[in-house]
Amino acid sequence: MLDFPCPDWTVAAQLFFALVIGHSVADFPLQGEFLAIGKNRRVLIRLKDPTRPPEMWVFCMAAHCLVHAGSVWLISGSVVLGVVELVLHWGLDVAKCNGRTNFAFDQIAHVACKAVYVIVGTVFLAN
Repeated sequence: MLDFPCPDWTVAAQLFFALVIGHSVADFPLQGEFLAIGKNRRVLIRLKDPTRPPEMWVFCMAAHCLVHAGSVWLISGSVVLGVVELVLHWGLDVAKCNGRTNFAFDQIAHVACKAVYVIVGTVFLAN
């Protein structure tokens, strides 16, 4: 766990790096095919698989976003930042799953969120 708010820019850089690593782990190996498909209501509707009803998307999205929230909380030590991550990650992924954004934009936006957390925690919240 790193200090948040960040006492200086060295810790801020370390926190940003750790948050991006946490994002990479949560979005790729920890997501898996089940959540990647299950969180996308449009894909579930197209599949017409009775074992994967479209209404399961909300549970899969919640599970995926909670993994991200937990990662941010564990790395930063801030439950508030974890909750912010939960909400923002949910919104970004719903936009992607609904076809309003694409994969590249989604990933850039997630990393940008981490940068904003670090900047706010270094510039505005640190004593």
